[in-house]
Amino acid sequence: MPRWQWLMAQLTRRLWVRATLIGLTGVLAAVLATSVDRYLPWRMPVTISTDALDSILTVIASSMLTVTTFSLSITVSAYGSATNNVTPRATTLLIEDGLTQTVLSTFLGSFLFGIVGLVVSKTGAYGEQGRAVLFVVTIAVIALIVVVLLRWINHLTRLGRVGETTGRVEAAARKAIEARLRAPYLGGRPLRDEGAIPADAVPVSPEAIGYVQHIDMPALSKLCEAHGMEVFVRATPGAFTYPERPVAWIGPSETEADRDALAREVACVFSIGDERSFDQDPRFGLAVLSEIGSRAMSPAVNDSGTAIDVVGRSIRLLSLWARESAAPPDDAPVHPRVHIPPLAAADLLEDAFMVMGRDAAGLIEVQLRIQKGLSALSRMGDPAFRAAVRHQSRLALERAEAALTVEADKARLRALAQVFGGDVAAIRAAEGAACASQRCG
Repeated sequence: MPRWQWLMAQLTRRLWVRATLIGLTGVLAAVLATSVDRYLPWRMPVTISTDALDSILTVIASSMLTVTTFSLSITVSAYGSATNNVTPRATTLLIEDGLTQTVLSTFLGSFLFGIVGLVVSKTGAYGEQGRAVLFVVTIAVIALIVVVLLRWINHLTRLGRVGETTGRVEAAARKAIEARLRAPYLGGRPLRDEGAIPADAVPVSPEAIGYVQHIDMPALSKLCEAHGMEVFVRATPGAFTYPERPVAWIGPSETEADRDALAREVACVFSIGDERSFDQDPRFGLAVLSEIGSRAMSPAVNDSGTAIDVVGRSIRLLSLWARESAAPPDDAPVHPRVHIPPLAAADLLEDAFMVMGRDAAGLIEVQLRIQKGLSALSRMGDPAFRAAVRHQSRLALERAEAALTVEADKARLRALAQVFGGDVAAIRAAEGAACASQRCG
């Protein structure tokens, strides 16, 4: 995705953008009715008095101001509830919720329509036909308000709830995983070994400190084609970077261009922000899910059911990755001069289960679900994926054995591990392959 499209997508997710557009629509509808007389080829069959129109507009303006204020307070409370009960990282998805933004924007636009229409009406700018047209528009606005209110009432029953917010995180993670599966290397070539980087390559180090949120692959590819060079990316979306850590290396150029100047141009294609983004970062969604499960197991919450639900959602996401990533991509790289490191299965599994396995070490019900989920994943994917699954199973089992106090619980976990992993010794032996896979990623 080009950078301008990514920035446009980020902009359209802002509440103020949608509120501004719908608000301006309401204002224009009230103002344009003053000059409608000269453009209508027929006369409206109804006659609306000024007093009747003013009364309706007054009701809309006053009621919509109250509803807008009340809805905003509910929305802010839902954001706070999600921050306290789920995780602050999931609040972004609630803020970007399209239905909430549409409802609040509609209420604001209806208020502006009513107040502007009332002000213009008091000036006597509406003629007989103008009042009739404004009355028809007002009826349409009322119908729109009723529909939006009904949708809003239904939406409020779920807004900010743990299950609803967890579902949004899963959907965002699924979208990012599916996008990465369609373009495993963001359209470039795989960089599986950093030893393939030329010894005389020039490092690209941006001045900003933060997380890589987006890489403008079309712009980077165009730059490579123009100068006949290759770029070896190190920091994919989600990586933390700082000036001393290069995000990429520039290979030898076929032109006489200054490679230090080229490095500055290449640095501009990396969008770096203070927080990670769900868009190009599949690991972030899994990490946020793991945070939700970890918080659910805190002594203040003590909700093992949510932790079990998070394990199931993580299994669904990882099974999607295991099934699709095993098949080699059929298409030729869109950006052949750009080399991108692959997303390691060991990293995905660590993001999903490391924190959960640690914080739920003393909860047998959660540990059983983790082992059963890993058992399902052990039958999917390539050998590296299955080795990473065995690695996480071994870690979870060791943590559980150290925390559980009842020998019967430990025996159940050991038996479950033996079912899909041979025996505990075999699981321990697979650790080396999993660690090697993680280092390669």
